[in-house]
Amino acid sequence: QVQLVESGGGLVQAGDSLRLSCAASGPTFRGYDVRWFRQAPGKEREFVASITWIDGRTYYADSVEGRSTIWRDNTKNTVYLQMNSLKPEDTAVYYCAPGFGPENRPSSWGQGTQVTVSS
Repeated sequence: QVQLVESGGGLVQAGDSLRLSCAASGPTFRGYDVRWFRQAPGKEREFVASITWIDGRTYYADSVEGRSTIWRDNTKNTVYLQMNSLKPEDTAVYYCAPGFGPENRPSSWGQGTQVTVSS
């Protein structure tokens, strides 16, 4: 199983942008679809966005669609999530994982990257 490491989080103000990175550690993620989830304090982990390997098809949660872009650079074994017009409700720990869409979630997760949006 490919190992993915998240980075790029930080403390920003409402309206700002952030670019999160998900890098493959060890075997590359050639052939893997990749997705982002997030978990806010006291809330369940929720799906954010995903991208396929074979054709770069994307899928976004309603809560981020229009404000976010997911893409991948296979030469760098990295998937990116650009988030614009950030809102305080985007505050969460963001995780990436193999797969596409919100179903069939992995049983284990990485450390994630913290995104905090101040109002």
